[in-house]
This record gives sequence, structure tokens and C-alpha cells, in this order.
Amino acid sequence: VQLVESGGGLVQPGGSQRLSCAVSGWKSDPYVVAWFRQVPGKEREGVSCISASGAATSYADSVKGRFAISRDNAENTVYLQMNNLKPEDTAVYYCATNWNYYCSGYASHNMIYWGKGALITVSS
Repeated sequence: VQLVESGGGLVQPGGSQRLSCAVSGWKSDPYVVAWFRQVPGKEREGVSCISASGAATSYADSVKGRFAISRDNAENTVYLQMNNLKPEDTAVYYCATNWNYYCSGYASHNMIYWGKGALITVSS
């Protein structure tokens, strides 16, 4: 299973950006996908997760109301729409998956496959 993030870049505070995560290698069913982010010197933080069907989502308190996760299972792509970005959102964003259908208790140590990351820099 391979995951490739795209959509990183420089964004002004208050701006928006959308990250994409293209997944390949699932044999039949889609599975849960989560977004994490990491700043150098800090632990990787769970940002959002979406269930295999897309019916259930979960967000970290720090992004709730500003970020929205969605997926297109026909295209095997998961999106993270980020609005009202703040400088503290600056990080490398990773998408990850495992063989589960639901997000309950999603954490980095539960993920098996990871993308290489996309850098989001929020700065004026």
C-alpha cells in the first residue's frame, strides 16, 4: 500500500489549503485514513481521521471547526480541507492507513502505511 500527499505550500494566516492523499494498493475494500502532523522536535499529532465508508470522521480539538476531511473512494483519495489557517498549523502533514474500517482510537502507532509528508507553512 502506498500513500502520496500533495497540496503542501506556503499559506498566509487566515488562508485555506487543501491536502490530498492518493492511496494505491488496497486489494478490494477501502480502509480508514488519518492525517497526522509533526513539527521538528515535537511528537507526531493526530489531526483527523475518516472511516472507510466516509460516514464517520474525527478531529483534534485544535483543528475542529476549521479543518474538514473527506474521501472519494472511487478515486482512492482522501482530502483535508484546511481553513482559517494559523501559524501554529505549520507542520509536515502525513496521511496514513491500516486495515481497519473505523477511526476509534486512531493513533500514529496504530497506523501501518505512511506517506512521505507534505509541508504546510503558514506565514505572512
